[in-house]
Amino acid sequence: MNTKACEYDVIFHTLEKERAKERYGGGGMNRLANKQKKEHKGSFLSGVVILSLSTVLVKVIGLACKIPMIAILGAEGMGYFNSAYEIYALLCVISTAGLPVALAILLSSAYERGEYAKAERIYRSALRMFCILGVVGTLLLIAFAKPIALAIGNADAGECIVAIAPALLCVCLASAVRGYFQGGSRMGPTAVSQLIEAVGKLLFGVLFASLAVRYGCDVSVAAAYGILGLTLGTLLSALYLMILKGIEGKKRLKHAQLGGQGTVRTLLRIAFPITVSAAVLGVTRMVDMALILRRLSAGGLLAADANRIYGAYTTLAIPVFSLIPALITPIALSLVPQLSAAIASRADTGQTRVVTDAVRLTVLLAMPASLGITVYAEPILSLLFSGEAEAIAIAAPLLSVLGISVFFSCMITTTNAILQSYRKTEKPIVSTVTGSLVKIVGAYCLIGIPRIGVYGAPISTFLCNLTVTAMNLWYLHGCLPHTRALSVARIFGKPFAISVCSILLSVGVYLPMCVWGYHKTASFLIAAAVAVVAYVALALGFRVITREDLSLLPWGKKKKNDCASDCSEMKS
Repeated sequence: MNTKACEYDVIFHTLEKERAKERYGGGGMNRLANKQKKEHKGSFLSGVVILSLSTVLVKVIGLACKIPMIAILGAEGMGYFNSAYEIYALLCVISTAGLPVALAILLSSAYERGEYAKAERIYRSALRMFCILGVVGTLLLIAFAKPIALAIGNADAGECIVAIAPALLCVCLASAVRGYFQGGSRMGPTAVSQLIEAVGKLLFGVLFASLAVRYGCDVSVAAAYGILGLTLGTLLSALYLMILKGIEGKKRLKHAQLGGQGTVRTLLRIAFPITVSAAVLGVTRMVDMALILRRLSAGGLLAADANRIYGAYTTLAIPVFSLIPALITPIALSLVPQLSAAIASRADTGQTRVVTDAVRLTVLLAMPASLGITVYAEPILSLLFSGEAEAIAIAAPLLSVLGISVFFSCMITTTNAILQSYRKTEKPIVSTVTGSLVKIVGAYCLIGIPRIGVYGAPISTFLCNLTVTAMNLWYLHGCLPHTRALSVARIFGKPFAISVCSILLSVGVYLPMCVWGYHKTASFLIAAAVAVVAYVALALGFRVITREDLSLLPWGKKKKNDCASDCSEMKS
C-alpha cells in the first residue's frame, strides 16, 4: 500500500473534522450532522430526479426506435433482434450487475471518511476487472453465436448475436466509470451517457436496418444490421465516460496506485452475490423465452408463428412493462451511495430516513402506473405503435396481465438495492432463486395448457415478482434500525387508495368519450391527464406528498438558501 497516499487520506479527514469544529462551535460534529440530514435527503432526491428525467428520455427514444424498427423488420425480424438482445443482456448482467454496485458501495464509504486516494485505487482495480470480463464475454459471444442460437430455438438469430457482441465490452467499460461517479453521488455523467447510447441506437439502428432491407437482405440479416446500431451507441457512450473520467482524474492519479489483492477480494466479495442474484433473473428470462417458443411450437404452432407471437410480446408488451421499473432504477442508483455513507457513519436515523424515502418514492411512482397499464394496455399500445394492428391485438391482453406485476418489479429493484447496501447480498439471491423457480415451473405448466397458452408467461412473471417482493420485505425488517418506519398502512395503504380513486375517475371520463364517438387516442390522453391531476391532488390533500419533499427537489426553494450558506462556508 502507498504510504504517502494513506498519509494524505488521514490528513484530509483530520482537517475536515477541524473545519467542522471551527464552523459550528463546540458541538461542531453534532451540529454538522444535523445540518447534513436535509442535505443527504436533498442530494438523494436530486440524484433520483436527474436520472429519472434521463431515463424518461431514454425510454422515449427507445420506443421511438422500436416503432420504425418493427415497421422495417416486422414482428418476425424483431423476434430475431430480441432473441440476440436477451443473450447480450444476460452476459451484461453477469459482467456488470455486481461490480458497479460494489464499486459504488466502497467508493461512497471511502468518500465519507475522506479517503480519496483509496477511492482512486479501488476504481482502477475495478476498471481492470471490467476490461477482462468485457473481452472474455465478447469473444465467447462471437465464438458460440450459432450454438447459442440453436439452443434457444431460434437458429437464424446467430448473425444478430455476432453483431451485438462488441457492445458487451463497451458496456463493461462504461459501467466502471458510472460506478465511479455514482459512488460520489454524481448522477449527471450516467444520465448523459445513457442519452448518448439511446440516440446512437436510434440513429444507426434504423439507418442500417432500412439500408439492409432496401438492398434485399434476408429478415434475419437486416435484424443483425439493425442491432449493430446498439453496438455503436454503447461505443459512443463508453468513449464519452472514459474521456470525462480521464479529464477529471488527472489530479488524483498522482496519489493512487493500482489496487492490491485486498481491494480485488473486497470487490469480488460484494459483487459476486449481487451478480448471482441478477444472473438468476437473466437466466430466467432466457428460459422464459425458450419456453414460449418451444411450448407454443409443441402446442401445434409453426415456428414462424411462434416467433411472431414472441416478437409482438417482447417488442410491444415487454418495453411498456419495463418502462416504470426503469424509472425506479434511478432511486436504487441514488440510494446505494447515500445509504452506504449513512451505514459507514453509523447514523441510525439517517439510514431509516434514506430507506423510507426510497421505498415511499417507489410506491408513489409504481402503484398508479401499475394500475394504469393494467386498465389502459390497448390504448397505450395503440398510441405508441399505431399501424401495427396485428401485433397490438396479440400484445395488448398480455400487457394488461403484465401490468399487475409492474408494482412488484419496482419493489424488487429498490429492496434489492437496500439489502445490498447493508451487504446482505445473500438475501436477494435466496429470494430471486425462489421466485425464478416459481416462474419457470409456472410458465412451463401454464403455457402448455391450450386455453392459457402464451398468457402463462405474464402470469408466471406476476407469481415470481410477488414471491421475491414478499421475501425481500421480510428480510428488510431484519436490517433496519427502526423497523416501524416501514408502516404498511402509511407507505402502502394511502398510495393504493388514491391510485384506485384516480384511475376510476379517469375511466369515468374515458368510457363515455368512447361511447360518444371520440377518437380512442384523444379519449385516452384526456383520461390520462385526469388521472395524473387527480392523483397529485389527492396525494397533496392527504399529505402523501409533503411540501418538504417538493422543496428538496432540484428546483425547490431550499436550494437557493443552501447554496448561499455553503458558499459562505467555503469562503470562510
